[in-house]
Amino acid sequence: MGNCLHRTESGLQNSENWTIDGLDDEWDTLWNETYNYTDADLDLAAPCRSCTLLDSSSLPFFALTSALGILGGGALLFVLLKPLACWHSCPGRIILAQLAGGSTLFSVVLPILAPGLNPSPHIALCCLGHGLWYASAFAQALLVCVHAYLGPELCQSWLPKLSLALWGVALLMALPVALASNVTSGLCTFLFSHDVWVWYVIHIVVCIAVFLILPLSLVGGWIVQRVGGGGPRPRANALWAWFLFWWLHAVMMGFDALVRSEALVINKCSVQQTLDFLLESAKILGILHCLATPFLLALFCHGVTWPPTINLL
Repeated sequence: MGNCLHRTESGLQNSENWTIDGLDDEWDTLWNETYNYTDADLDLAAPCRSCTLLDSSSLPFFALTSALGILGGGALLFVLLKPLACWHSCPGRIILAQLAGGSTLFSVVLPILAPGLNPSPHIALCCLGHGLWYASAFAQALLVCVHAYLGPELCQSWLPKLSLALWGVALLMALPVALASNVTSGLCTFLFSHDVWVWYVIHIVVCIAVFLILPLSLVGGWIVQRVGGGGPRPRANALWAWFLFWWLHAVMMGFDALVRSEALVINKCSVQQTLDFLLESAKILGILHCLATPFLLALFCHGVTWPPTINLL
């Protein structure tokens, strides 16, 4: 969508140094009247370029986030699955372990999409990276909702089938973004071309449904339960904070799709730069969820396993 507004001085210098031998005064006058550009005209004609946050210089951020996410998610996954661990009695432990596994998978795939790591990535690698990236995020969102509604009451005999269905749905929802992925200037990006625009639009709709509408429905259900004065579900807990890392991503991708399709026309460069900045900031916030997810899981398990005691004396 563009990359800080800079005036191009070359065109101005060329117009000042342009000399044509043999032209009479009348032609010079006509030339000056026709091409009498001011500084304001040049500013309006300059390309609108947004400062890129996630370029090759952000490779250390991707590497550090990936390493810490793998360590944190892997350690928590080991503790949740260890039979004699202190969190063995944590409600919905198997679902929470899958949540930790999804966060770890996201961290493992993260280097594939890191700019600057591979100067010329293969398109198949980009499709795989984007597909697994979003599949893990979609699966985590679904697991948080399932845990909020079912949690401890989930029948153990149904757990393998439900888990398989959740991950299958997540992979299916990530298929459009894999089909819309491509390599542009050595970076794995999404295409909004005539051939794959349908897949891009489907991906935007899925993101809005999973990252925005789904948490709103959780909050709405909780409010109805509180106002109605009954009902055990859904249960508000620390895991709901997971959606704070993804709601902005869904909103900004929706705005980006409107701008790309020219349904929303932006005439000011400052507005365009702000949207580009928010779009990349939302992506950074989504990436950081792989660091926050192990912390949220640990906070939840610690709270339900070791509830605070109240001293009545």
